[in-house]
Amino acid sequence: MLLAGGSGTRLWPVSRDAMPKQFLPLVGERSTYQQALARVSNPDLFAPPIVMTANDFR
Repeated sequence: MLLAGGSGTRLWPVSRDAMPKQFLPLVGERSTYQQALARVSNPDLFAPPIVMTANDFR
């Protein structure tokens, strides 16, 4: 299960309501959200991930 969304106030001013830090490429070219999805993308090892988020980030 991946949690995604939120205002990201702890990393202000980089993280904003419209683009929380987990959707920004802070280290490398992929966001932390994309990196997390890549880590669990092998169907032989993992079931498809469940992503929980607010409607704004769906």
